[in-house]
Amino acid sequence: MAVLVIAEHDNQSLKGATLNALTAAAQLGGEVAVLVAGSGCAAAGQAAARIAGVNKVLVADAAHYGAGLAESLAALVVSLAPGYSHIVAPATSFGKNVAPRVAALLDVAQISEIITVVSPDTFVRPIYAGNAMATVQSKDAIKVITVRATGFDAAGLRAGGAAPVESAAVVADAGLSSLVGRELTKLDRPELTAAKIIVSGGRGMGSGDNFKILEPLADKLGAAMGASRAAVDAGFVPNDWQVGQTGKIVAPELYVAVGISGAIQHLAGMKDSRVIVAVNKDEEAPIFQVADYGIVGDLFKIVPELVKELG
Repeated sequence: MAVLVIAEHDNQSLKGATLNALTAAAQLGGEVAVLVAGSGCAAAGQAAARIAGVNKVLVADAAHYGAGLAESLAALVVSLAPGYSHIVAPATSFGKNVAPRVAALLDVAQISEIITVVSPDTFVRPIYAGNAMATVQSKDAIKVITVRATGFDAAGLRAGGAAPVESAAVVADAGLSSLVGRELTKLDRPELTAAKIIVSGGRGMGSGDNFKILEPLADKLGAAMGASRAAVDAGFVPNDWQVGQTGKIVAPELYVAVGISGAIQHLAGMKDSRVIVAVNKDEEAPIFQVADYGIVGDLFKIVPELVKELG
C-alpha cells in the first residue's frame, strides 16, 4: 500500500495545508510519496523532501503545470494513480479543484474533508455543517481523499537527512484550459487559514468603514482579519475574508468574533478554534453557546476598551 499526496505550493515552498494532509497520509500506513508539479519547482520539491514521514518526492516540472490548473494536474495524477492505493490532497481551493476531477477520471467516489483516519478504508468527515459526523468506508481500489487541515496537526521536519527526489514523467498538456490572468490580494496581515489569531466582524459592524474599529485590535494581537458571510454579502469586506461553511475553515489559537450572531454556517468554519471570544449586544446570540469567553455589550465601546487594555 502506498499513498500519493498532491502538494499545494508556490514553486518555492509548500503551503501549510499540505503539511496537515501529510499527517493524515502518514496515518494511512504504507509509504508516502509527495507529488510536486509546477514550473521551476525544484525548491518546493526539496522542501517536501525535508518533511517527516515523506518517503519519496516526485517532481514534475513543466510550463503547463505552473498555473496549477486542474485539467493538467489531474491527467498527471491519473497517470501515476495505478501505483497507489490512496491519493490525498488538502481540502483547500486547490485541492477541491483537482481532486474531484481525479476521482471522476478514475471512476471512484471522492471522500471529502476527512478529519479522522479510522483505518485505511474508513474515515470520519463532518456533515450538516459540522453538526454531525459521518463514518465513511470506501471499497474503491484507489481512494481519492481531501483532508480538512483543522483535523490534523501539521507535519514537522525530518530528524535528519532528506527523502529521495525523483523526476516524474510529464504528461502532455491537453490544452483544455489556460491561465489568462490572476489578481492577487496583497495582505499586510497573516493569511486567514494559516493565522494563529483571527479577529472577525459580522453584520453587527454596520458598515465596511466600521471594520476599521477592529484594525487596532488585530494589530495589537498580530491577527488576521475575517468576517461572517452576512458581512461579506452586505459588501462590508472582500469575500476572501469570509469564514464559514461556504468560506474558509479555520482553527486558530484565538478567534475573536465581534458583532457575529453565530449562524450555523459560520460556526461550521471556526468552532474548532482553541479559544473563542465573542462580543455581541444580544445575550441570546448563538455565538455564546460555543464561546469560551463572552462579552455582552456595545462593540463600539468594548473593542476600543480591549485595545486600551492590551496597551
